[in-house]
Amino acid sequence: MKKTKPHKLIKYANGPSLEEINSTVAVPKNGSFWRTLAAFSGPGALVAVGYMDPGNWVTSIGGGAQYGYLLISVILISSLIAMLLQYMAAKLGIVTRMDLAQATRAHTGKTLGVILWLSTEAAICATDIAEVIGGAIALQLLFHIPLVVGVSLTVLDVLLLLLLTKLGFRKIEAIVITLISVILLVFLYEVIISNPNIAAMFAGFVPKPEILHTGQLTMALGIVGATVMPHNLYLHSSIAQSRNINHDNENEVARAVKFATWDSNIQLSGAFIINCLLLVLGAALFFGHGEGLGTFTSLFNALQNNQLAGAVASPVLSILFAVALLASGQNSTITGTLTGQIVMEGYIHMKMPLWARRLITRLISVIPVLACTIIYHGEESAMDRLLVNSQVFLSVALPISMIPLTLFTSSKKIMGERFVNKRWVTLVAWLCTIVLTYLNLRIVWQFITSL
Repeated sequence: MKKTKPHKLIKYANGPSLEEINSTVAVPKNGSFWRTLAAFSGPGALVAVGYMDPGNWVTSIGGGAQYGYLLISVILISSLIAMLLQYMAAKLGIVTRMDLAQATRAHTGKTLGVILWLSTEAAICATDIAEVIGGAIALQLLFHIPLVVGVSLTVLDVLLLLLLTKLGFRKIEAIVITLISVILLVFLYEVIISNPNIAAMFAGFVPKPEILHTGQLTMALGIVGATVMPHNLYLHSSIAQSRNINHDNENEVARAVKFATWDSNIQLSGAFIINCLLLVLGAALFFGHGEGLGTFTSLFNALQNNQLAGAVASPVLSILFAVALLASGQNSTITGTLTGQIVMEGYIHMKMPLWARRLITRLISVIPVLACTIIYHGEESAMDRLLVNSQVFLSVALPISMIPLTLFTSSKKIMGERFVNKRWVTLVAWLCTIVLTYLNLRIVWQFITSL
């Protein structure tokens, strides 16, 4: 039996990542492909949740409403980049038994580790801003709760997290997969009855130079930031270790990497379809009409008032839309909290209860949303601008995660001869990093010159 050599990084680990779920899920030793895939399925769904949170909703719907089908190519490219990055993140965790935060901290000093932790925490808070806004708007649509009250009520989702943690990790995965399936079916039906321009939709998958114009670029980067989530790289590198495998058997490690990749790509394909459906829905309903920007409320009202041609029971669809919006934010509650714990333990070796971790993050995120709600009196356009800007910030933070991930998975010393990235993977990863960094610097410069 061939055995792996111990990797240099392991001796720096400050205990296993997310110790309470690490190596807790059994997998069959000699099961069929489908049985083995079922056993490894789950972490990909938790990662995919981050690719369809309320931030994705507003950027995709808004992108379709403002620019038609132009930016659907951005969703395609972002999703392919996400699949590559999540594959590398899962591989790093499974092979080295360290998450990305632990691996990065092992190669940096204490000061740089703290700086990287703070920047990652800022990205997590930016993601949480989208969840706060999405949850508050969903509560307003469903129960007519004022936005200020709804924003305050989102703090209570810490109670939901406490309940879910009692169910066990495998049951949480099953709940998330079910909710993703429901969201997919709801939007597939809504797009069908919205009568989109099929030819224009497929033409939108081909990138066009107009994307680089100022307004389109801002929205495109918002879509990238909402689609390729930097904190998901930390999450996946950790929860990929939840499967109980024999790390002394190189073939078993390779099998775990293979099925983790299958799981990730299948779930991210579902997230890609949902984001495309959201953009198509925004384009079909609002593009060229000169009214409504594809906001959550305008889309809800379109469904509620039977503005979709051929719609049946539109009020029911409007309720489903709002429920799905609320559910997507609550789904992200789980992953955001887990990621916060991962980066805190990995970068600064600090642990705290998940409920406390969640409460602190949510309180920090609520402040800018409450301020925006009070100053602009809950104006939709102001809330949407805050949402889009939070997603642009995530895009700016992305290279900070991509650079160490590419470095580590391209190192034979860290990954070993068998698991190091193939040359083409390394080249594509660096190309994506360079292009995204350039676009981010460009959008930052545009922002500065517009002041």
